[in-house]
Amino acid sequence: MIIDALVAEIGSTTTVVNAFDHLDDNPRFLGSGFSPTTVLEGDVTIGLNNALDQLKQKLGVSDLSAKEFFASSSAAGGLKMSVHGLVYDMTVKAAKEAALGAGANLKYITSGIIDEYQIQEIKKMPLNIIMISGGVDYGERKTAIENAEKIAALKKNIPVIYAGNIQNQTVIKEIFQKNNQQEYLYITNNVYPKIDVLDVDETREIIQNAFEKHIIHAPGMEKVKEIVHESIIPTPGAVMQASILLQKALGDLVTIDIGGATTDVHSVTKGQEEIEKILISPEPFAKRTVEGDLGVYINKDNIIQMIGQDKIREKLGMNLETWNDMIHQYQPIPNQRQLPVTELLAKEALRQALQRHCGKLISMFTGSGKTTYAEGKDLTNVKYIIATGGALTRLNHRKEIIQEVLSNRDNRLLLPQQNTQILIDNDYIMASLGVLSKKHPEAALRLLKKSLGIR
Repeated sequence: MIIDALVAEIGSTTTVVNAFDHLDDNPRFLGSGFSPTTVLEGDVTIGLNNALDQLKQKLGVSDLSAKEFFASSSAAGGLKMSVHGLVYDMTVKAAKEAALGAGANLKYITSGIIDEYQIQEIKKMPLNIIMISGGVDYGERKTAIENAEKIAALKKNIPVIYAGNIQNQTVIKEIFQKNNQQEYLYITNNVYPKIDVLDVDETREIIQNAFEKHIIHAPGMEKVKEIVHESIIPTPGAVMQASILLQKALGDLVTIDIGGATTDVHSVTKGQEEIEKILISPEPFAKRTVEGDLGVYINKDNIIQMIGQDKIREKLGMNLETWNDMIHQYQPIPNQRQLPVTELLAKEALRQALQRHCGKLISMFTGSGKTTYAEGKDLTNVKYIIATGGALTRLNHRKEIIQEVLSNRDNRLLLPQQNTQILIDNDYIMASLGVLSKKHPEAALRLLKKSLGIR
C-alpha cells in the first residue's frame, strides 16, 4: 500500500506514526501506530518500527510505504540549547522566547560577559545549539563579541546562532572563521532590535533548520534520518507551528500538551489592548513555556509531591500497600487501574503549567500613588483552549479536567476566561500536522479542524 505521507513523532515515552493520504484534494487521516520509545534500548528505530508494525495491523496491510516521510522528535531530552545575552529582562529574554518557540529545551542561560566558570559549564554540557544575543541594533557591542570569542574557541562543532546587534555580524563571522567553526555559524535578525521590541520569528525558523541539518540527538537517530527523507523538527516546535496555523483560521488560542516528561503551553494571542498598555515588558505573539518538572510518567513523582501522596490516596480511597504496588507497576501508557491517578496528575500539571505561563496584575507604589501594571503573557482574550498530547487526548475526563482548572482562578492571574471553548485533538495528530504544514499547509489545516471537531 502506497500513501501520500507518514509522520513519526518520537517522544520521550511514546513513539507514534500517523498515516495521511489524498493531501492534494480530500485529505484523510488513515490511522496511528503506537509503541514505547526505545531510547534506553540504544536505538529509537526499534520503537519506530514497532509503531509502524502496529499501524500496518490497524490498516490491514502487510506492506506500507509513503511518498513522503516526515518526523518530529523530543526523545533523549529533545533539542538542548543554551542562550547567552546582555541583560536578562531584555536581550536574554528575547533569545529565550525564540528558542522555546522553536521547540528547544533550555539547559543554560547567562547574561553579561561569560566568565570562566560559565565557559566550563558550556564546555561539558551536551548541547545541540548555542545562541548568542546582546545589544539593540547600533547599541552595545562588547558583550556579544567577547561571548562569541569564548564560545567559538570551545570548538564544540555544534550550531551557534548569532541573533544580536547587527553591527557585530561581520566581526562574528571573522571570529568563527579564525576558529574553523564557520560551517556551524548561523546569523539572523536581532531578536531585540529596539527597546521593547521582539523579533523572534526568523530566529525560530533558523533554530529548526539547524536542528534538522546538524542534530542526531538520540540513540538510533542517524538511522531515522535515513528512513525519513522529509523534515525532522522538534516536536514542541511542530505543535507551535500547528497552533499558529490554527490561530490564523480561528482566532486567539492556547494549546496545552501534557506529556510523560514535560508539560508544554503554547499561546498565540496579543491579549487585550487594555492589558498591553500597562505591560512592563513586551511579550511575543506566539509564546511557549515548557515545564520540565511536570510530566505524568517520567516526572510523576514531582507532581505527586506537589499534591501530596496522602491527599491522593484519600481522594481515591486507596491504602498504602495498594498505592505502592500501583506506583511500582506504573506504565507510560496507564492501564484502567492507574487512570484515576493519571487524571489527578494531569490536572495538577495543567494548573501549574498555566499559572507559570500566564501573566499577572501587580500593584506598585509610584509618586502618583498605587498603580496597577501587567507582567507576562495576557491570556484573557483567548477564544479556544486546544488540548493535545497523550494525557489530554486520551483521558476519559479530559474536558472536565480543563474546566475545573479554569474555574478555580486567582483574579490577579491573566488566565483564559471560564467560558473559553475547549477543543480536543481527538486524533492526537497536532504535532504531526505541524510538521506536515511546512509542505502541505491547506491539508494540515483541514485535518486539524476535523480532529478538533470543527466543521
